[in-house]
Amino acid sequence: MAKKFGGKYSPGNAAQNDASHEEAVHARAIDDATAGTRLLYLPGILLIITSFNNGPVALVTALFAAALLTFAAWFTQEGLRAEAAYNARKVARKPSIPRKMLASCATGVGIALAAYTGDSGMIGSAIYGLAALALHVVAFGIDPMTDKRMEGIDTFQQDRVARVVEQADETLAAMRDHITRLEDRDLTQRVDAFQATARKMARTVQEDPRDLTRARKYLGVYLEGARDATVKFVDLYTRKPDPDARTAYIDLLNDLQDNFAARTEKMMLDDRTDMDIEIKVLRDRLQREGLS
Repeated sequence: MAKKFGGKYSPGNAAQNDASHEEAVHARAIDDATAGTRLLYLPGILLIITSFNNGPVALVTALFAAALLTFAAWFTQEGLRAEAAYNARKVARKPSIPRKMLASCATGVGIALAAYTGDSGMIGSAIYGLAALALHVVAFGIDPMTDKRMEGIDTFQQDRVARVVEQADETLAAMRDHITRLEDRDLTQRVDAFQATARKMARTVQEDPRDLTRARKYLGVYLEGARDATVKFVDLYTRKPDPDARTAYIDLLNDLQDNFAARTEKMMLDDRTDMDIEIKVLRDRLQREGLS
């Protein structure tokens, strides 16, 4: 049976490839922020292994220290991810939980307890802990401490936009996490293409928060519906690959992408119309006052 050619540079796939590339770049930027942080889990593991022959008290202390170090490693990763997402947005709220700073404190306490299981004593252990805390801060920095805002736009509106965009990002990330479980490149590219279109809408709303009313249903209800449909499809397709279910899911993504793109285009055209009206009104006023 003949098979339609669908290579990288095929005309029909150009837009999808561009969107997939854009979404892949976005995902890679988030992942790059945590590159190398998996090594932070190693000290806790080594601490437990080396403490089995040091008596029950030292072992319990080491277990508690290892738990703190593991928590610190996880919170460092989450803090770096949150910071990368914060930096990628034009309008964003500061992280509600200072993850990196809490990770620095946990690292300091964990290292102090680990040192205390040896022969460092209380003062020496405290010095080791403070040094570890300082090194963690130097290596990973602190969490963003202020909200990112745009001048000339109402603060309340910007806060609403930041909340909606943050929730949309979390929904899109969950959607992508589920679809990657299938290890199906074509489906992953289709989801990436849809997510790139959804993020374009989010950027449009960030640049003009007045568009939030028109886009809120899309960035909220529709995205959550897409995520829920993805979860159900992945569960079904994992148990039994069904070509009909796959086709129906792809059709859903196509419909969503077309609707998101059309709404975004309309918002951009409306914004341009509003700007043209404001310019015309300003010109008329200048002419009336003889300043043109």
